[in-house]
Amino acid sequence: MKEHVKKTNSTENQDNQRLQLFIYLVPIFGLFPALWTLYHSQGTREEKTVSRLSVTLAFGWLLGYSLLSAGAQLSEFWTLRLLFLNAMLTSGYFLVSLAVMVRLWQRQSPRLPWISRISEGILGKYLS
Repeated sequence: MKEHVKKTNSTENQDNQRLQLFIYLVPIFGLFPALWTLYHSQGTREEKTVSRLSVTLAFGWLLGYSLLSAGAQLSEFWTLRLLFLNAMLTSGYFLVSLAVMVRLWQRQSPRLPWISRISEGILGKYLS
């Protein structure tokens, strides 16, 4: 009977941890708990990895969104094209976040080839 309770607690703990990882990957809103985890050096290695990935994706999107929006306001000729690129960037950010969530759901690695390397290199130095 006690073995069943231990297995159930272990399974519930893993499910809670996966839910926490999903929260980190929610576009825009997941940035804040991810930053909290990194700033306070809390969480497991996997939580820190997903947090760094989430922060990198969010800041990359925010930088691109800001630059494209500013460019669209400054240029009359390029306005429509830059706003279209801005919409594509935002859609891509949401789709990449969703794809990483699906990978976590399938119990695969949340790492992305180029983005994870950047997040580990830059954020790994300053926020860990």
